[in-house]
Amino acid sequence: MKNKPILKLILILLVVLGLTYIDFKGVDPQGTGSAAEINLGLDLAGGVSITYQVVGEEEPDATEMSDTIAKLQKRVEVYSTEAIVYQEGADRICIEIPGVSDANVILQELGRPGALYFISQTDDEGELNFTVEMAQTQQGYVYQYVLNKTIPELLEDGSILVQGTDVKDAKAGTLQDNMGNSQYAVSLTMTEEGAQKFAQATERAAAKQESLAIYYDGEIISAPAVNEMIPDGNAQISPMESYEKAESLASTIRIGGLKLELEELHSKVVGAQLGVEAISTSLIAGAVGLLLVILLMCVIYRIPGVAASIALTFYVAATIWLLNGFDMTLTLSGIAGIILSIGMAVDANVIIFERIKEEIGAGEYVRGAIKVGFEKALSAIVDGNITTLIAAAVLWVLGPGSVKGFAQTLALGIALSMFTAVVITKYILYAFYDMGITNKKLYGKVVNKEKKVFDLLSKKGLFFGIAGVVIAAGLVTMGIYKFNSGSGLNYSLEFKGGTATTVAFEDAMTLEEVNADVLPMIEDVVDGAVQIQTVQGSNEVIFKTNTLEAEDREALNQMFFDEFGLEESNITSETISSTISDEMKSDTIIAVLVAIVCMLIYIRIRFSDIRFGISSVLALVHDVLVVIGFYAIARVSVGNTFVACILTIVGYSINATIVIFDRIREGIATMKAKDDLKDVVNASIVQTMTRSIYTSITTLIMVVCLYVFGVTSIREFALPLMVGILCGGFSSVCLAGPAWFMLTKKFPPRPKEEE
Repeated sequence: MKNKPILKLILILLVVLGLTYIDFKGVDPQGTGSAAEINLGLDLAGGVSITYQVVGEEEPDATEMSDTIAKLQKRVEVYSTEAIVYQEGADRICIEIPGVSDANVILQELGRPGALYFISQTDDEGELNFTVEMAQTQQGYVYQYVLNKTIPELLEDGSILVQGTDVKDAKAGTLQDNMGNSQYAVSLTMTEEGAQKFAQATERAAAKQESLAIYYDGEIISAPAVNEMIPDGNAQISPMESYEKAESLASTIRIGGLKLELEELHSKVVGAQLGVEAISTSLIAGAVGLLLVILLMCVIYRIPGVAASIALTFYVAATIWLLNGFDMTLTLSGIAGIILSIGMAVDANVIIFERIKEEIGAGEYVRGAIKVGFEKALSAIVDGNITTLIAAAVLWVLGPGSVKGFAQTLALGIALSMFTAVVITKYILYAFYDMGITNKKLYGKVVNKEKKVFDLLSKKGLFFGIAGVVIAAGLVTMGIYKFNSGSGLNYSLEFKGGTATTVAFEDAMTLEEVNADVLPMIEDVVDGAVQIQTVQGSNEVIFKTNTLEAEDREALNQMFFDEFGLEESNITSETISSTISDEMKSDTIIAVLVAIVCMLIYIRIRFSDIRFGISSVLALVHDVLVVIGFYAIARVSVGNTFVACILTIVGYSINATIVIFDRIREGIATMKAKDDLKDVVNASIVQTMTRSIYTSITTLIMVVCLYVFGVTSIREFALPLMVGILCGGFSSVCLAGPAWFMLTKKFPPRPKEEE
């Protein structure tokens, strides 16, 4: 039996080596499955950019444009959660999809937005509007629908009663048939006006026992039979061959239901916004940070630290492998999720190792201490990780594209880190023990279970005062900037839009060359950050800046004339909208609020005390407000990574607080009649203090490495994260416990006999 853990250790080491090899080399000579194949976002790898123009002579109004952009955003998220859609000029819409190098493929699949019609099978005279023919394809013979009339003719004779603009939504799903079997289907929801038209069209088709064809972009894509009149505008198309077929049809109907008809103006492949350097520096930062964390863990915890180091190596290798396996898109936001999950993987190990040291200090043998340490640490690890997983799941389901990408990466990292700490680390520790490493001193500096208790609760007024002053400073700063400049925060292009200037240079330039030779000159002319994208296969470079007035545009153009010998024909400028729409903002806020409510419910169930949940949220709100205040005071650019930064801090804060609350719950369970609740809370905070400090340090190490090695955009992302980690540690130790204590004293729990 003693050989069993050793065999498991050998197996774990082989798995780590195998995953590491796959991450670097792949599973075949072509490198399939390697880290090089991970999908990267627009910021890290670039992608395809397609510009559409509204069909028609009249200029579309703002409502129609915003509605079209919102629906297009939902459509292109099929290709990537990181895809973005924004307005250019008065009548153009740009779509940027990461990880794609062939614009023609996207154009073919995306089709022509705004050309969807529902066509009756026959006209009023009984003549067929479409027929079915047999056609030969590469897959064999298939049935195809052929239109017998033109669309204008069908509109004129009343055969088209419902159009794409009458469709409110289309979703793929499953439903039960009369036999109780599940089948794939597409659910249609019409607008209020569309429901009336649809009722008329289905009543007509049902009376004649006919089909209602769905025509899109030059062909009939479906012709479902109509069994009965549908009065409420809610219909299902079934059965579908597969979920993929249902999703494809639903997506096509959604894009065909746009209010505006669009035609392709041009398409191009654009380079990464941050460049190759951002990837290489992030990899260096990750490697250095991980090495420092491993060294720190080994110094502090010795043999358990070595076990944690092997488990962390497994975690990193498995994360890279699963990112590829689940076909996720990695962006700067995704890197935030990975950093948080690495911090939480270390956190779980620290909780376990501190428990083991306590048990050894209480006289337990090493093997027994390992067993009890894992058992006692399990509740804190599970509660902390599940609380964060709940938030990730809600953000995944309800959040907009970029938030979904963050949530996916975070959920993957949290689940894997929990498995790594609870399973992999345990087996490694048992294996070391069974190999004869049994000296207590090798399992860290042994401490007595009873630590010196500081009366932290007596300082709660000071802690709340510090928190209030810091938050007030941020809010006042935001108010001053709002009054003077109209904006409390330094919003980037993603939030407020700007000007896109496309410059055709004489020779092609790399992003690194543009950053070195051109960017400094642009920054001398315009204010604010500048986003740069190179265009593959051309000499063009796109510069996205804050909105430029006429004189600013002239000054910028003159700089290009003077410094690079360009002519006016080489430069074009267009006003662009924000890539983060009002709908995306509202979706994010709703998703975060729902996530907080779900976390509250979970904490209430697990801790049987809503005061724990309220205190957790208060600490969380403190951290968010402090970080937002830092953005205002330091004038750090608020862009796409702002949302990821705030969500990272939310996950970090709630996890750190749960660990302390778990110890308070344990202390209350063992309270005696003579014990004072204040002493229990103080003792619980002190007992978890080491964990709070070590976890903050290890997570900070990762973020500091990103700041030191990263490019400018990554530093702007890392700096607020550092602030968030520090204030997250402060709020967990100094605010959450005291807040719960005050709430308990103010609103004491009812006696058990009354419940």
